[in-house]
Amino acid sequence: MLKVLSIIAGIILVLFTGAVMAGGYYAWRLNQDLPDYTRLANYEPPVTTRVHAGDGQLIGELARERRLYVPISAIPPRLVEAFLAAEDKNFYTHGGVDATGIVRATIDNVFNVLQDRRLVGASTITQQVAKNFLLSSDVTFDRKLREALLALRLERAFTKDQILELYLNEIYLGSGSYGVAAAALNYFDKPLDELTVAEVAYLAALPKAPGNYHPFRFRERALARRNWVISRMAEERFITAYEAAEARGTDLDVSLRSRGVQTRDAEYFLEQVRRELLAQYGEQKLYEGGLSVRTTIDTALQEIASEALKNGLIAYDRRYGWRGPVATLEPGANWQEALAAMDVPSDLAPWTLATVLDVASDRVTVGLRPARLPGGGFEKEIVKSTIHFDDMKWARANINMIHLGPEVAKPSDVLKVGDIVYVAPYAEQKGRHTLQQVPAVNGAIVAMDPHTGRVLAMQGGFSFGLSEFNRAVQALRQPGSSFKPFVYAAALDKGFTPASLVLDAPFVIDQGPGLGLWKPENYERKFHGPSTMRFGLEHSRNLMTIRLAQYAGPETVADYARRYGIADNMMPVLSMSLGAGETTLMRLAGAYAVLANGGLKVEPTLVDRVQDRYGRTIYKHDTRACQVCTLDFVDAAEPPALPDNRERAEDARTAYQITSMLEGAIQRGTGASVKSVGVPLAGKTGTSNEARDTWFLGYSPNLVVGVFVGFDEPAPLGRAETGGRTAAPVFRDFMTKAIGGKPAIPFRIPSGINLVKVDLKTGALASGDGGGVILEAFREGTEPRLTSSTPMLGIAGGVLGSGAPGDAGDMGADISSDYLRGMEGDAPADTDGEAGYPSGPATSQGPVDPFALPDARRTEAPFAGMPADEAVELDRPGGVPLDSERDDPPADNRPPPPGGYAAGGRDIGSGTGGLY
Repeated sequence: MLKVLSIIAGIILVLFTGAVMAGGYYAWRLNQDLPDYTRLANYEPPVTTRVHAGDGQLIGELARERRLYVPISAIPPRLVEAFLAAEDKNFYTHGGVDATGIVRATIDNVFNVLQDRRLVGASTITQQVAKNFLLSSDVTFDRKLREALLALRLERAFTKDQILELYLNEIYLGSGSYGVAAAALNYFDKPLDELTVAEVAYLAALPKAPGNYHPFRFRERALARRNWVISRMAEERFITAYEAAEARGTDLDVSLRSRGVQTRDAEYFLEQVRRELLAQYGEQKLYEGGLSVRTTIDTALQEIASEALKNGLIAYDRRYGWRGPVATLEPGANWQEALAAMDVPSDLAPWTLATVLDVASDRVTVGLRPARLPGGGFEKEIVKSTIHFDDMKWARANINMIHLGPEVAKPSDVLKVGDIVYVAPYAEQKGRHTLQQVPAVNGAIVAMDPHTGRVLAMQGGFSFGLSEFNRAVQALRQPGSSFKPFVYAAALDKGFTPASLVLDAPFVIDQGPGLGLWKPENYERKFHGPSTMRFGLEHSRNLMTIRLAQYAGPETVADYARRYGIADNMMPVLSMSLGAGETTLMRLAGAYAVLANGGLKVEPTLVDRVQDRYGRTIYKHDTRACQVCTLDFVDAAEPPALPDNRERAEDARTAYQITSMLEGAIQRGTGASVKSVGVPLAGKTGTSNEARDTWFLGYSPNLVVGVFVGFDEPAPLGRAETGGRTAAPVFRDFMTKAIGGKPAIPFRIPSGINLVKVDLKTGALASGDGGGVILEAFREGTEPRLTSSTPMLGIAGGVLGSGAPGDAGDMGADISSDYLRGMEGDAPADTDGEAGYPSGPATSQGPVDPFALPDARRTEAPFAGMPADEAVELDRPGGVPLDSERDDPPADNRPPPPGGYAAGGRDIGSGTGGLY
């Protein structure tokens, strides 16, 4: 028997020795294959890039994982205690693996197996760091052993606080939150140091299984887990019994923050910032680098811009009636489920969808889309409202996007039961809504600081949720008449003055063999004869602009477009002077900023500064050097004077002269609808061929604003829809709220400018102060003289008069009094008493006298005296809107071919009375 026991003991000893050796070898092999844990010393976790407004307000976050890295020194002790109580109470005493915890978990798991419950683990915080950073989450014995080995190594290489810092910043806590700082913001919208006992306990309840303790889907379970953590904190004496009881009695008050954009009206702005950062820094640094981006946006101005643009687009859309419901329910369908399944972009709020439930004689009853719950799903409560007939009268039927149907006589003319429509709350009465319609047209608005190029507001469309296409920076459209100020600037630099006379009369150019004639027209086909440059710009005269462009040269006009940043490679042809090229709203606003700031070029920018995760500045828009900016405030005698490194794109005197003329455009010209703002403003309307693109660009001394309105697929906007009617009201509404109530600041007059009283109509010197007298801006030495006759541009591209603009020499003969009398007396008079100039046929046989043509060959200006909003071009199918700013680039909106539109063409006629 003893011998048998000896044999058994020997076998056991051999087996034990072999097992120990095998285990040791296995552990040795695992130890050799362990990941390099030392790289944790230089670990840079993926951190959220945060985008801030100019005033520091958070407007958006860019990240794959929402994480904010916080050093252990900035994490409140109470939060640390909550996690220790819930996850690893012996953290500061064990060496990486908690032996007592393993024994306890083993015993618990015996009972769990018998009761068919989930097994529990005994991982310490150190082991969780090893798993999260260096290993997978596979539930295997091999992974658990490697985890324990790594934990032992980590404890020797790092301090407890370093390990805890890694853990609290890496742990996933649900709802896209990585780390305690991100979770505190996402769940409670608080920084860590403002969390209550109940709130830190809830965060500490999440690491085991965040999805099982969702604050809305599993609210009772979440409360129970949170209260368990509170009890554990009390057991470990981290809090008192009273604090524990008070915390357990607190409701779970969670309000999940939306991801991405934090300011509703900033979606287009934030997306453009994202594109620029992505191009500059790459995807990994953008989404994981923890950048801090300070942008230029002014959130108050952005809200005003968004509201003004939306109201303007809705106003245009309603002029063309009702296009029908969003959808119509099938008979018997559950309207609540149908509405709940339809998405409503968040930036359309407070709009929502509704189903028509009943149609009465004076109103309709609608059921509103159920409100979405924070945790998903929708409320079950049925909410009804009414739309009164008065709020539906605008909804006349739209016929082929051109005409309106009969007036609405009753609600059933517009809606029927089952229709799904957009509605908005009626501001003055609860339980009442108004009928809404998403506009078919779209547009953009940009507001900019003209001195720095900082973009203060940018709205790229009606709704980012419906279309992410940013019409402020991505849409290439024809600027129309809003390009004209730069043609006039070129003429001023050539020696003209705002009082110089330019012939406003027919203009025809033979473009050469096979190309035909180019015959641009004024918008309403009226001609005013010799007129001042100021009149031409204020009233957007096409033919005067063409003559100025021809005198300056198409190449010069193209060069000015490049200098001002409007277009890099504009074709050197005359039609470009009427805005036939293409540009973006942002670039055009930047060009107007040059006029506003006295001729200095600025680069539109959306970003002021970018800092990395450590606070180091890696980008600054303002690159000027400041040698004394590091001095203490008390040591500086006065604010530092920084160098001005802006490139000069235009002479300051020319810029002011254009500004002065654009002030007149608002006071007396095509921008008169903006005059109600009540502060000094300069601006210009723009309407491209067939009103496919409409614009208003304007500015005060310290704010430039550009507005564009047009269909995404270019198409005529309709009868009389010009920049003055579609875009100018948006500009007006924005400026009224932005600066309308502030003290009026006049435009700065540069040195070298003299203000002289002249007759508004003729540009001649005036001695009185009558209604037709203005103060005109002249460069020193170019003021009109009583003894000189007035020069005029208009004969075969040349200048007619007694001297070059401002001087003498190459203009040819004086304008004869007989010629001027002929212009005023022999031409057919318009209905408003002004002389009209017919556009007779053009030939290449020499000069043609338009006033000697038979009556049948004359154009009698049939629209004279008709209001601009009622005038229709009668000789085109469907009608094309008319006002004082018609532009006529090629009919198909494409640039003319090389050699076309006066590029190498020859004038028809060469003497007085010809067509030019």
